[in-house]
Amino acid sequence: MRAVRARDRKVEVVEVDRPQGEGVRVKIRSAGICGSDLHLLESPFPLAHTLGHEMAGTTPDGTDVAIEPLLPCGACPRCIEGAYNLCARGPGIVMGAAHDGGMAEEILVPERCLVPLPAGVRASDACLVEPLAVAVHGLRRAGLRGGERVAVIGGGSIGLCSVVAAHAAGAKVDLVARHDAQRAAGARLGAGEPSDGYDLVIDAAGTKSALEQAITLCRPGARLLLVATYWAGLELPGMALCMKEVDVVPASMYGRAGVARDVDVAAGTLALNPEFAKTVISHRYPLEAAPEAFATAADRAAGAIKVVLEP
Repeated sequence: MRAVRARDRKVEVVEVDRPQGEGVRVKIRSAGICGSDLHLLESPFPLAHTLGHEMAGTTPDGTDVAIEPLLPCGACPRCIEGAYNLCARGPGIVMGAAHDGGMAEEILVPERCLVPLPAGVRASDACLVEPLAVAVHGLRRAGLRGGERVAVIGGGSIGLCSVVAAHAAGAKVDLVARHDAQRAAGARLGAGEPSDGYDLVIDAAGTKSALEQAITLCRPGARLLLVATYWAGLELPGMALCMKEVDVVPASMYGRAGVARDVDVAAGTLALNPEFAKTVISHRYPLEAAPEAFATAADRAAGAIKVVLEP
């Protein structure tokens, strides 16, 4: 079958063996290109596996599903309590990095990775469940309450997912975004213009300037939620942070609270916002056009938000 892999800091479509072994075989219908995929291409880490952790498809019985792309041990203390994103196996649990991901015609996954889709959610859009789960998990950790004022910094897919998830939780949400297409998308999703004095500020940009602006936007005693990936390290304006007594809340991936998985909440959030996929998915490409798709995804100034491969 065809699959997307990385070599010499470039992506290519190659022929690989179809996956064999135990699990549920899922025919991939959509695989999103994440900003972390772009960063991984430039990293020194060896990338020996099929890329893609944002994915959805169809099982052999015709059921459309999204896929939670984590393979935790299920037995360590963090897994047992529901925080399996913090599994003792570490980063080795992530599909698309340490295991084959979803930028392929098929993938074989444990049944526990399947995320049933609510009525009205198409598998061609459901690759958005994964980034939505990142936002849902972060907001759960930050203790968002209905009626709070929220500012999101960063208009990429995680930032826009944060807008939708916070709005669904009853917050009033404003967006700080760099590019016109991102600001327009935020406005369509109900985000207002930024001001100041926010109860919760979400950094979805991951830069020093974004963090400085985040602390400026926080009211005294506010919370700062970190959902970005800080590839170049993390530098906070310490004096302003301490003078305002801002609580810093880091968040990574997604897990479970009681019986509710963040990915299932994300799937429900996607169902409640039928315009979200139309707003956020800016480009769709066939699998064989993966190199062009990655180039498009890297060009935010040209209007790319979420670029999706469709095998």
